[in-house]
Amino acid sequence: MGLLGKLFGASTGSGESKQEEATPWIALNSMEQLDAIVENSKTKTQLIFKHSTRCGVSRMVINQFKKDYKLSENDADLYYLDLLNFRAISNAIAEKFQVRHESPQLLVIKNGVVVAHDSHGGINRLALGELV
Repeated sequence: MGLLGKLFGASTGSGESKQEEATPWIALNSMEQLDAIVENSKTKTQLIFKHSTRCGVSRMVINQFKKDYKLSENDADLYYLDLLNFRAISNAIAEKFQVRHESPQLLVIKNGVVVAHDSHGGINRLALGELV
């Protein structure tokens, strides 16, 4: 793998897939899921990670996020939104939760409202363990 691949998180084969399996992503790919996220947030913290698959910064942030993610599936539901394929859902998230769209971006939702959100490097500074 070349230097740029290492910097921007190009596929590394089995190591990456192993890490992918360790992060309990739920694909966010329908508008109906937004209503379920609001409802489920009444009993369990819901997280939405918005990611641009063509952006090097977004790739670096998500790689660091996956490396540092320590919550269990009992603590929170972790949704992954591919912005390039589901931009309409991203727009609906911005409207529904009154949070300006950014990429990459992480939203923490409890009791139907966003209690914390950040983008870019700030995502990995969010104290998720204290927010769930």
